Amino acid sequence: MNKLIVSLLLTLGISGVAHAAGDAAAGQAKAAVCGACHGPDGNSMAPNFPKLAGQGERYLNKQLQDIKSGKRTVLEMTGLLTNLSDQDLADISAYFASQKGSVGAADPKLVARGEALFRGGDLAKGLPSCTGCHSPDGKGNAAAGFPHLGGQHAQYVGKQLTDFRKEEGGRTNDGDTKPMQSIAKKLSDEDIAAVSSYIQGLH
Repeated sequence: MNKLIVSLLLTLGISGVAHAAGDAAAGQAKAAVCGACHGPDGNSMAPNFPKLAGQGERYLNKQLQDIKSGKRTVLEMTGLLTNLSDQDLADISAYFASQKGSVGAADPKLVARGEALFRGGDLAKGLPSCTGCHSPDGKGNAAAGFPHLGGQHAQYVGKQLTDFRKEEGGRTNDGDTKPMQSIAKKLSDEDIAAVSSYIQGLH
């Protein structure tokens, strides 16, 4: 029952984002500059740059819109989206969403703790499981705008959770009810390392 309530609250906290329908074919050419950091097909080789391949189109488009508007700060992307239209961003999102994501490997020493957090949360800390929004296999919920996590670089995931946890100057574009900020504040550094590693090997 508690998991159901948490899932409903998190769903209600995600703002709807109206956007143009993306054209993946048109997005391939527009995404060429993105390949330098994220890989030509969205499978970044650098652990600090997120894999975009297979990510939900709605989620990708929201992030691009937030980065362009300044709602989400990503220093490496400063100015890169300034001259792109809403249709350009939708096309780029559609292109990366249409690609197949790669999967890494989890640190065997962290799997047990990471899996426990991802699948069951931590009742003592009031932490819900990650599966409620991101699904048991980490594929997320594309229609709701919940991101695909499975296979994502552990270093990138860890940084996002740490940024969501910050009191000031962190990441704040997680919806009206701030679900990820609330969850991240309950995670220790050890929790973040474990669940991030588990996610990297999840498929």
